[in-house]
Amino acid sequence: MKFLVNGDFNNNRLLRIILLFVLIYTGFLWFTNILLYVEKIGFTYTSVVGYYLGSDEEFRNPISYGGLLEVTHFHLFVFAIALLLVSHLTVFSGINQRLKLPLITISFMSGFLDIASGWLIRFVSPEFAYLKVLGFIVFQMSFAILIISSFFALGIYNNPHE
Repeated sequence: MKFLVNGDFNNNRLLRIILLFVLIYTGFLWFTNILLYVEKIGFTYTSVVGYYLGSDEEFRNPISYGGLLEVTHFHLFVFAIALLLVSHLTVFSGINQRLKLPLITISFMSGFLDIASGWLIRFVSPEFAYLKVLGFIVFQMSFAILIISSFFALGIYNNPHE
C-alpha cells in the first residue's frame, strides 16, 4: 500500500472508490456514535453520572468493571483504526499545514479522554462527568473535520482536466 507513504491514491480510480466507500461507512460510524451517546448517556451531568454510577430512579445498575473494560477494548481499536484512516488522508488534504498537527493531535487526545473519563467517573469521582461530555464533543467535532477533509483529499471534487 504505497499510498500510505506518498498519498498516491489520486492516480488509482479503484483505490479512490474504495476509500470513498470506507469514508462513507466512517461517516455513518460517526453519526451512529452520536445517536448512541445521546440515547445511552446524554449531555447532562446527571445523565452521565447515572449511566456510569447507576440510577435508582431509572433502576439502572452501575457500569461494572468488566463492562467498562469491554467498551474500552472495542473503542480503543475502532478509534485507532478510524483515526489512522482519516488522519492519514487529511495529511494529503489542502488544509493549512499548521492546522493539521493540532487537529490530528486533538482528535487522538480527545478520543482517549472520552474513553478514560468513563473510568474516572466510575472509580474516582462523578465530577469527571463534565470531562466526559467535553471529551465526547471535542472528539466528535475533530473527527468530523477529519472525515470531511479526507473526502476532499481524495480529489473526487477536482476537475478531471486539471
